[in-house]
Formats: sequence, C-alpha cells, structure tokens
Amino acid sequence: MKTTNPAEESTAISEVTVPSAPAPAERLVSLDAFRGAIMLLMASSGFGIPQVAKHFPESPVWKFFGHHCEHAAWAGCSLWDLIQPAFMFMVGMALPWSVANRQARGQGAGVMFGHALWRALLLVLLAVFLTSAWSKQTDWVFTNVLAQIGLGYPFLFLLAFTKPRTQWLAALGILFAYWLTFALHPLPPPDFDWQAVGVPENWPHFSGFAAHWEKNANFAATFDRWFLNLFPRASLFTFSPGGYQTLNFVPSLATMIFGLLAGQLLRSQLAISDKLKRLVIAGLTGIVLGKAIELAGLCPIVKPIWTPSWALFSGGLVTLLLAGFVAIIDWRGWKRWAFPLVVAGLNPITLYCLWQLSGGFIRDNLKTHLGQRVFESFGGAYAPTLERVSVVPVSWLILLWMYREKLFLRI
Repeated sequence: MKTTNPAEESTAISEVTVPSAPAPAERLVSLDAFRGAIMLLMASSGFGIPQVAKHFPESPVWKFFGHHCEHAAWAGCSLWDLIQPAFMFMVGMALPWSVANRQARGQGAGVMFGHALWRALLLVLLAVFLTSAWSKQTDWVFTNVLAQIGLGYPFLFLLAFTKPRTQWLAALGILFAYWLTFALHPLPPPDFDWQAVGVPENWPHFSGFAAHWEKNANFAATFDRWFLNLFPRASLFTFSPGGYQTLNFVPSLATMIFGLLAGQLLRSQLAISDKLKRLVIAGLTGIVLGKAIELAGLCPIVKPIWTPSWALFSGGLVTLLLAGFVAIIDWRGWKRWAFPLVVAGLNPITLYCLWQLSGGFIRDNLKTHLGQRVFESFGGAYAPTLERVSVVPVSWLILLWMYREKLFLRI
C-alpha cells in the first residue's frame, strides 16, 4: 500500500483523473462525490434504522426506512443492496482514467498488466485480513467486496483494451454462461435437509425453475463446499449463513464491465447532455431487462448470489444514480455541496478499513469520554441510530485531515 497525492495517479478504486497526460481532462467531481456517497452510506451501517424500526412495528414510515437500510433476506432489492454493485461499478468506471494515465507515463501493456495482477492479489489478501480481524485463525473466505473485485480485476483490465462492442458481448456472455451453470445444476431432492445448510423451516422457498437459485442449494454453494475446504479451517465448511458465494465474482465482473463502459462514455468527447441521455437509457434498459427476466420465471433477482437478473437490474439502478450525480454536479455545476462526499471519495480504501476495524474503538471511546449512556440520550430505542450518527463523523474527520495533508491511500 502507498499514500499518494491524487494529482499523481488514478487507480481502479480511487482516482479518476489523468494529470500526467499531455492534455489533462477536466476532473469529474461527480465521480468522486458518487464514490464518497456510497462509501459513507456503507460506513453508516444503516444508521441503526432497522433496529429502531423494530420498536415501531406499526409505523409504515419506520418499516419503509428499515427495509431500505438493510439487505433483503434473499430475493428482492433494497437501497442497502445497491452499495456493493455501486462499489464494483465504480471500479470499472475509474479504469479508463487509470489506463490513460499510465499510458501517458509511457508504461507498456506488460508493465500495466503486471501491476493489475499485483493489485488484484493485494485486494484479495486485504479482504481475507479484514474478514479474519476478529477470528482466532485466518478465515479463508472470498465474498468480501474487496476479494470479489480482486478476483475479477485482471479480466476487467484486459477488457479495457478492447472495443465497447467486445465489452458488451463479454458482459452479456458472462451472465448467460453463469445462468446456464445454475440452470443445469441438479435441484435438491424432496427429502433435502435444509437446516443442514442453514435454511430455516419457515424459509420462503422458490418454486419451479427458480428453485435452481435457492439459498445454499445452488451451483455456487456446491462449488464452495469443495473449494473453501481446500484451505485450513477450524471446522468443515458446509454453508454460508447469508448464502454469499465465492463465484459471485464471475457475474459481478459484468457489473464492473458496465462501469467500464460508463467510464469510457464519460471520458468521451460527447456533450454532457448526450452522455446523460445514454446513461439514463442504459439504466432504464438494465432495470427493465432484469425485472423482465425475473417475471418470465427465468431467473430471480437475488443479490447474495449475484444472479444475472440482479446484475442487470442493480446495474441499471446504479447507472441512474450515477447519472443523477453527473447531472447535478457536472451538468448543472452545483459542486460546493458535494465537498464532504469528495473527501470520502478520494480515500475509499481508508474509509473501508476504518469501517471494518475501528468502529467499535470509536464507539467505546466516545462512551468513555462522554458517558456510558451517551447514546441513550433520546431513549434506548434510538441508541443504535445515535451511535452510528456519532461514529461516522469521527471517521470523516480523519479523512478530512488526510485530505488537507494530501494523503491518499491506494493499492
């Protein structure tokens, strides 16, 4: 890992500018702000709203916000479910700037690909480290978003040197091939022991063809029961409690390719209004296609196993979110309000590590210095929200200090 000034280099996760190029492109503040908004939303841990909502089961308002501040149990989509696809989309979106910057510095394809492989390895190892932070031994799982990015990044990097037509064909081909592997995987037998794979008795099982995407009884789950047991483990791996699987990186590579295409569009010489039109059309198309595939009974929308319909549906929603940021910041020119988001967007890896490792430390120290019951100031029911609302600003202030000192952590 290194610290760098954003004027030095763009990366697949952070920077999106080409300062070393002969004719530097104007920085798109919208991309930094978009990234920062997603990272701060992630670091908020839902602001504790789902926990608060449980105290008001009859309130439709609390029910609505509670639903959108946590993951859907299996099928479906909430605002919270869009964090990871947005994160992965942004990796692809930043890649055209990174490649252009390295080419302007005279780096050849071999050197750049070697760096891409090194970056991918570091992302996977960092993911394993963060996942194992509270374990007694290394926890070899690869469903963390950083690991998913690392596993797919070398393929994404190679696709950055191809034409958009090839990239579209690659993304759709990946989704079709992944759909086919699930569709051909045998369905669980009638006497299948669902509780043995962590599925409760009252689970709303899929029926018909959709059952090929059932929790912990699908192709990717079968793969992990073989693959993850190749690593040292305290006990035999039998299932993922949330149903997340290592092979998710395959269809999520399509999500990163969609981001790559969006980044290339934003770097093009088209007028900003034309770019926005194309983003909106692409976003609406992804939403319609993903939902149509689900309604046709071909594939449900399930984020934990990144079904092809989910990749299309979530990719469409994320593209519309991006279009909103571009419209407000780059088209309308309203930039000042986005400064707090830009600060977070320039140091995403730092914020991610702070969120993973220091949230409890910040919370405990706030209680030490402000009182053990400080988070219950508005009543016990609201304590989870006050706790998270207090922790996020502390993390942001660390990022603000790094921003002013021109310290930007990158891989």
